[in-house]
Amino acid sequence: SFLQGSKLEIPLWLAKGLHDSKRRIISVELPKIYKEAWRTVFSADANVVDLHKMGPYYYGFGSQLLNFENPENPEIAQTDSVCFLQTFIARFRRIMDSSQNAYNEDTSALVARLDELERALFQVGQKGLNDFQCWEKGQASQITASSLVQNYGKRKLTEVDG
Repeated sequence: SFLQGSKLEIPLWLAKGLHDSKRRIISVELPKIYKEAWRTVFSADANVVDLHKMGPYYYGFGSQLLNFENPENPEIAQTDSVCFLQTFIARFRRIMDSSQNAYNEDTSALVARLDELERALFQVGQKGLNDFQCWEKGQASQITASSLVQNYGKRKLTEVDG
């Protein structure tokens, strides 16, 4: 059994299950990367932070934390969602630029500091670059529309039919 005020690290899914604003079974303390000191670092230069080391799912985990009541609310809900967005915007351009300029190179150093969402974006950029290079060399047999474009077209047709 635990005494009131005991601190314990538990998985997010368990914290979500135990968190109840009426019964106050648990309170959730923000990990240090989401606290005000780190928000200041992100606002100064988001590109210097090693997100993978601090938390490989920075954006996804952080958005889940916004569901918990916290002593630092209400400004946290506003500043964190803005901070996530500003951090993402600040880092996005560098990620896409580096993914488009790294052809046939070892990219492990480029992705080492990225969180998992950013790594996925980098891979999409690399695939686009590689596909373009193949097409430019005449190695692509045919150009096809991306699945996003195809799904958008299907959705538009469904809306017209309905």
